[in-house]
Amino acid sequence: MSRKIELLAPGGDVNAVKAAIVAGANAVYCGLDTFNARNRASNLSFDELNGALRLAHEYGCEIFLTLNVVILEHEMGALFKLLNQLVNTTLDGIIVQDLGLFNIVKKHFPTLHIHASTQLTTHNESQVEFLARIGATRVNLSRELNLTEIKILTDVAHKCDVLTEVFVHGALCIAFSGQCYSSSVSVGNSGNRGRCSQACRDEYEPTAMGNKHPLNLKDNSAYFDLPELVAAGVDSLKVEGRIKGANYVHTVIDSWRKQIDTFVQTGNLIEDDSSLYKVFNRNFTNKFLTGDMTKNMFTDNPRDHSFDHANEKNNAISVVQIYDAQQELSTQKSEIDSLVKKKIEFLDISKRELTLEFSGQLNQPFTVNIIIEDKNDITLSNKNEKEPLRFEVKSQMVMQTADKSVVDITAIDKRFKTFSNANFEIKNMDYSNLGDNLSIPFKELARIKKQVAFLLNEGKDVLAPVELPKLVNHEKADKNKTTLSILISDIKDVHLCNLTDGDVYFKLPESFRTDNDKYINVFLEHPQLIPWFPAVLIGKDFEEAVRLLEVVKPKLIISNNTGVAFKAVQMGIDWIAGPLLNTTNSYALLTLQEDLNAKGAFISNEINKQQMRSIKRPNNFKMMYSIYHPILMMTSRQCFFQQTVGCKKPRIDASCMLSCKKETTVTNVKGISFAIDKQKGGYPSIYNHEQFLNMDIVTDYADKFDEFMIDLTDIGSGDKEKLDKAVLLAHFQDLISGQTHAADQLNHMVKVKTRQQYVEGLNS
Repeated sequence: MSRKIELLAPGGDVNAVKAAIVAGANAVYCGLDTFNARNRASNLSFDELNGALRLAHEYGCEIFLTLNVVILEHEMGALFKLLNQLVNTTLDGIIVQDLGLFNIVKKHFPTLHIHASTQLTTHNESQVEFLARIGATRVNLSRELNLTEIKILTDVAHKCDVLTEVFVHGALCIAFSGQCYSSSVSVGNSGNRGRCSQACRDEYEPTAMGNKHPLNLKDNSAYFDLPELVAAGVDSLKVEGRIKGANYVHTVIDSWRKQIDTFVQTGNLIEDDSSLYKVFNRNFTNKFLTGDMTKNMFTDNPRDHSFDHANEKNNAISVVQIYDAQQELSTQKSEIDSLVKKKIEFLDISKRELTLEFSGQLNQPFTVNIIIEDKNDITLSNKNEKEPLRFEVKSQMVMQTADKSVVDITAIDKRFKTFSNANFEIKNMDYSNLGDNLSIPFKELARIKKQVAFLLNEGKDVLAPVELPKLVNHEKADKNKTTLSILISDIKDVHLCNLTDGDVYFKLPESFRTDNDKYINVFLEHPQLIPWFPAVLIGKDFEEAVRLLEVVKPKLIISNNTGVAFKAVQMGIDWIAGPLLNTTNSYALLTLQEDLNAKGAFISNEINKQQMRSIKRPNNFKMMYSIYHPILMMTSRQCFFQQTVGCKKPRIDASCMLSCKKETTVTNVKGISFAIDKQKGGYPSIYNHEQFLNMDIVTDYADKFDEFMIDLTDIGSGDKEKLDKAVLLAHFQDLISGQTHAADQLNHMVKVKTRQQYVEGLNS
């Protein structure tokens, strides 16, 4: 076969990057100390990134940089500074979550290739089309998808000239990526900022099924699914593990490299995967990929299973047998460590030494000789000395006797010392062959410096810095009016429409019965209701959501799914971006408006008062915010009930989504219980024990927001006290209108509540 199959490796630190390269990775993804979604990894400095780029390219390997977090408004200056640096490197791509970054890169840094992060929760065709429109050259598909779904999306991506990337090995989140808020609920350690505290790995009080880690999935491994992934057209096979070290990276990448090469050359697979069990693993599953989601995907041990596997492999039962098995594995781990250290020993990413020799005599050209040497002057492959790289740049005019301005050591040093930077360390600036009291025009000296910069930048022009543009904050349409909207999900609550002048949104489920008009009829019979679309809509459920748009033809929708929004725009339907699109900055608003014709957006509930203060409204654009709602912690394609209260079904099937309606709780070791809620037509979700109630924002930002929303659905309520919705609505209307007693009444009604996210926000 001739099609390239990329093996993409994690690089959490310099040694892991080196290990990936020598193990045969085609590409490595790594992060800097800022703006990346693996805050707990060691990560790279900017100097180390440049060295890694040089090393990787010598071995035919690409480097992608993770900028895969949501960006806060006050960080835009630092972000622009970084992007100005990145465009003058040989970086092969950036991995992005924040929609605002797409707008920024497309307008100001078009030479950077953008890869859409898995945090964008990409799982339907129109999401791929949207990402292609805003500038993505590659899309990392949601890791919950099965092979059939992956093939469908890959076919669409290729028609859009976009590559697809699929996770094939490493840790699995039980939540849909980008839709997990468990870490940010109380202390701001959000997965959307690279600070996931892995609540899914936590210990809980034993459930009815006897599990202490009921949310903990095994690791993902598609090692034996390679033929199906190739048949699906997937372009890149991605290994997870930026928090893991060089030994893990080398072992996994080496194993996958051999598997891919064997399959490409022979059409057969290597049947032995024992090497994968010698490094960190939680045992393995491929059930998301095969679409066979059983309780076998879970393990009640979130720690390393490699030693357990050694016992099983050796049938070790007695104390002596177990000791021998553990010693054998320990020896193998030591051998891996020694092998990796030996392989990467001579891989040098330090700055190259730069010598600049300046020469020029009367009536001769001014000349710069450039000599570049690696500090480590031997190659890994043959231990031969590397020859220094040499370049020469000559002026286009000869030197003349100086009249006023002399091109002397001081003048040259001032201009050329800047080449001591992230890539080079100036070893010597030699002026021994430069005559005295001579001159050439300083304009010509600047031209020579530019040519030297071009050569040192591997034949690319050095791009001038782009300044952060100043955005205008447009006032809202009605300066003196902020409306109150409500969200319902039960037709029994439609009478609330008569109690408010604000918009009433009707929340749609994540799954629909095919060709069933139940929800279509809801909107046809109650045209005052505005459809509210969920964040996740896969396969036939996305098709049914689109059919609803086609039949109902609503004037306006709220969508947490960019695929539905993309279809709405094509049909001429206005839309507003929902809160689960994680909008945290002005540039994300611009992307939504300019590329997807959004009429407004909910600002993320993850950010605090200070972080939203300087967000600027685009012209003719509504800004909205939810002030009262159950706090979603995570949504999963897996079943939370198998490990908690149990389920008679051996596996999840189509009827589970449509028919199952269960609720339970799970309690952590601190005694805090969380509601597990499964609505008919919905994915299993976990909610915080507190309701979100933020009354402060009503007075803090009445001038900023056009609309505040309250969620009056029963979703996620668990064992919380059921409140009179009409009375609750009346109190919120009083709050919006400025009546002072309203806050006291709401505090009295809503017993268990928090506004912690508004106080804490997102940690940097």
